[in-house]
Amino acid sequence: MAIVEALSPAAWVSLAAVLVWLGLVFGRGGFWRADQKLDTHGATHDEADPVIAVIPARDEVYTIGRAVHSLLRQDYPGRLTVVVVDDNSGDGTAAAARAAAERDDEKECLHVIPGQPLPEGWSGKLWAVHQGLKHARSVEPHARYVLMTDAEIEHNPGNLSRLMARAVREDRVLVSLMVRLRCVSLWERLLIPAFVFFFQKLYPFRRVNDPTSKVAGAAGGCMLVRLDALDAAGGIEAIRSELIDDCALARNLKQHGSIWLGLATRTRSLRRYEDQGEIWRIVTRTAFTQLGNSAFYLLLLMLFMALAYLWPPVAVVWGVLTTDWIAVALGLLGWLLMAVAYWPTLKVYHMPRWRSLTLPLAALMYSAMTMDSARRHWMGQGRAWKGRVYK
Repeated sequence: MAIVEALSPAAWVSLAAVLVWLGLVFGRGGFWRADQKLDTHGATHDEADPVIAVIPARDEVYTIGRAVHSLLRQDYPGRLTVVVVDDNSGDGTAAAARAAAERDDEKECLHVIPGQPLPEGWSGKLWAVHQGLKHARSVEPHARYVLMTDAEIEHNPGNLSRLMARAVREDRVLVSLMVRLRCVSLWERLLIPAFVFFFQKLYPFRRVNDPTSKVAGAAGGCMLVRLDALDAAGGIEAIRSELIDDCALARNLKQHGSIWLGLATRTRSLRRYEDQGEIWRIVTRTAFTQLGNSAFYLLLLMLFMALAYLWPPVAVVWGVLTTDWIAVALGLLGWLLMAVAYWPTLKVYHMPRWRSLTLPLAALMYSAMTMDSARRHWMGQGRAWKGRVYK
C-alpha cells in the first residue's frame, strides 16, 4: 500500500505504458520478431505452373525498366508472362517497359498494353490490374497463378520461384511479401523502418499466416495469387473502389484458403523518398481510411500513440526534472521494451540498435500524418494519388 501511495500521477502513466508494451511484446502474435520470411529453396519443375505477372504503371519511367527486367530474368523453371498496363502515362513509361526486353525470348514474354479510361467507381490501380488480368488470361489461359506487383519493385532472381514453392507446398491462395523499402536518405532512415514496424503490429504476420486466425493482410507490391481463389472471391471487381486494396484482397481470399505474408530481404522497392513530404503524402492518402474514417478510432489511436511511444521518454525527462525517480525508472523500462521490440526490424534494414531511440519521434510524425489524413477527409479534399483524387 505504501508503494502505491508513493506513485505520482506521472509514475502511474509510466506504469500504464510499461503494461502496454508488455502486452504488445507477449500478446500480439510476436509481430516484432520480423521472422516471417521465404525459404531459400525454390520451386521444382513439377511445381512450376505457368504464371502471369501484371504490373499497373502510371508515370513510372524511371523504375519500370528495372522492374520489368527483373521479372524477365527470373530463374523460375516454368513459363512467366509479363503484362504491363500503361495507365495513361505521359512520361514514356510504355517505351521504357518495352526497352527492358532485350532478347527475343523476353520480347515474346512481355506484353505492354494501353490502359482504357478510368470508369466510375474504380481506383486507377485496380482498373489497370483488371485490364492486365483480362489480357493475360487471353494469352496464357493455362496459368493458375498471377503475380501482382508494382512498377517500382525490383525482384530478386529467385523471388518468383520461392513464392511458388511456398504457395504450392503449403496450399496457399495468396503469398505476399513486404518488399525491402529504400532506406538511404535521412527521412527514409527515420520513417521507413518505423512504417514496417507499425505495419507488422497492425497485421501480425504470424496471425495472418495462421489459417485458424481471422487476421488478414498483404503488401500490394508483391502478391502471388491463385486464380481460382481470386475468381471465387469475386475477382478484382469485388474490391474495385478500395484504397487499401491489398489488405481488402487478403480478407476476401482468406475466406477461400490460407494466406501467407512475410518480409523480403532481397526483393526491393526502387521508389525514392528524398524528403519528408513524399512520405507524408503517401501516408495521408490512406491513414484515416485505415481507421474507417472514424473520429472515435482516431481519438483512441492518438491516445495509444501518446501513451505507448511518446510518454516513456517524456517521463524520463519529467522525472529527472522533478526528482520523481519511480517515474524515471518506469519510463526507462517502457522505452527499453519499445527499443528491444524495434531491434529485429532495424536488423532487417541493417541499421544500428541505437536507432531504436528515434522510434518515439517517428511515432509522433506518423500520428501527425494520420491527423492530417483525417483533416483532408473532413474538409472534403479526398485522397490524391498519381494525378487523381479519390473522394
